[in-house]
Amino acid sequence: MPLETRIYQKENNTKILKLLKASFHDIIASRFLAKQLAVRDITAQYRQSYLGIVWAFITPLTTAFVWIFLNMSGTIQLTDTGIPYPVYAFAGTLLWSILNESINSPMASTKSAGGILSKINFPKEALLVSGIYKLLFNSAIKIVLLLVFLVVFGIGFHSSLLLFPFAFLGVILFGTTIGLFITPIGMLYNDIAKIISLGLGFLMYITPVVYAIPKEGIMRTFMELNPLTPLILTTRDLIVGLEPQYLTYYFALIVVCLPLLCIGLVFYRISIPIIVERMSS
Repeated sequence: MPLETRIYQKENNTKILKLLKASFHDIIASRFLAKQLAVRDITAQYRQSYLGIVWAFITPLTTAFVWIFLNMSGTIQLTDTGIPYPVYAFAGTLLWSILNESINSPMASTKSAGGILSKINFPKEALLVSGIYKLLFNSAIKIVLLLVFLVVFGIGFHSSLLLFPFAFLGVILFGTTIGLFITPIGMLYNDIAKIISLGLGFLMYITPVVYAIPKEGIMRTFMELNPLTPLILTTRDLIVGLEPQYLTYYFALIVVCLPLLCIGLVFYRISIPIIVERMSS
C-alpha cells in the first residue's frame, strides 16, 4: 500500500485582501489594549508638566498670536478673510497642528513602543489606534478653545457646525494615511522625522492657514493645487459658517485617501515586524 505524501509549505500571506482583512480584525480586537496604551501615554505626557494639558493648544495659540500681532501692527498686509482675523488665524493654525500631529502619530506611537515590540507579541495595529485616541483627546481640547473664540468674536454657533466633525475626521484620515507610509522608513532613519518637520513648515506657507488665497499670481496657483488647501479651507469654513469653496476637491481627496489608507495598513503590517527584527539583531 503506497504511503500518502503530504507537502508542507509556508502559507502565502502576500495577498493584499487577506492582509487587509487581518489588519482590520486586529484593529477591532486590540481596542482595549490601544486604550490602555493611550491612557498610559497621555498620563505620562502631562504628569511632570507644570502647565499640564495647556500644552495641547499652546503651539497653535502662540503661532496665531504672532500673525495677529503682525497683522494688527501693520507689519504685514493680509487679504481680507471675511471673518475676524483672530478666528481665521487661530482656526487655521489649530487645524494645521492637528494635521501635523496626525501625520506624525503613527511613527511617534510605534517608536514609543520600541521597547516592547521585540519582547511581546501583540497586534501592531494597537499602536495606530492608540495614536488616534491620543490625537482625538488633544484635538478635543483645542476645539473647545476654538468654540470659545467663536463666541468671543461674535461668530457664534450655526448649522454648519454639525458637519464640522466629518470634515475634521477627513483631516485625520489624510494625515494618518500619509503617516502610515512614512512610519516604516522613519523607524529606520531618524532623519525622516526632521525632513517631515521641515517640509510641513514650508507647506504651511503655501497653504491658506494664516492668510487667504491671493486673487492672482503664482502663489494662488500653488495654493489651489496644494492638496492640503481643501482640507484646511473646507474644515474652517464649516466651523465659521462660510460656504465651502473647495468642496469637490475635498471629496475627491477623501475618495483617493480611502484606498491609500488600506494600502498603508497592509504596508505597515508587512514592514513593521521586519523592521523590528532588523533593529533587534
